[in-house]
Amino acid sequence: MIKIIVYYIAKNHKDLSDQLCEEFITLCNKFGAKLEFINLFCKSINLSQKQKPAEAKKSYTKEFLKTFKPNQYRIALAPSAKKLDSLEFAKILHNQGSLTFFIGGAYGLEESFIENCNMQISLSALTFSHKIAKVVLSEQIYRALCLIHNHPYHK
Repeated sequence: MIKIIVYYIAKNHKDLSDQLCEEFITLCNKFGAKLEFINLFCKSINLSQKQKPAEAKKSYTKEFLKTFKPNQYRIALAPSAKKLDSLEFAKILHNQGSLTFFIGGAYGLEESFIENCNMQISLSALTFSHKIAKVVLSEQIYRALCLIHNHPYHK
């Protein structure tokens, strides 16, 4: 069983993106994968975002670092990172026990945080809101599980 946690920074507004992610969580469960989304938005992040971008990034890093666990494979989403196709992405998930993804807040992630992760990937050269990034990532996780289990969804 693979456990995948996606940490993200976003103001709490339930919307269609949450419903879509829930659908992919259910689909991933069929492959024995536990997919979970955890929003780390808090008062200190809210205050820091009203200051300077660098302060906001520091506050994201502070919250994300609290989640680090030993033997956890950490992947930061960053626009300038490597772009993968779905087959390459599936290889990352294959034979992993625990994966953690990080989606930064409005100002992205600190470079030092990105470098502290095992891998950095980009979903696209385009900039996505956290809502869209969550949906795209959850769909790609499901697609990767389909590829790993020879399910026809990828076709």
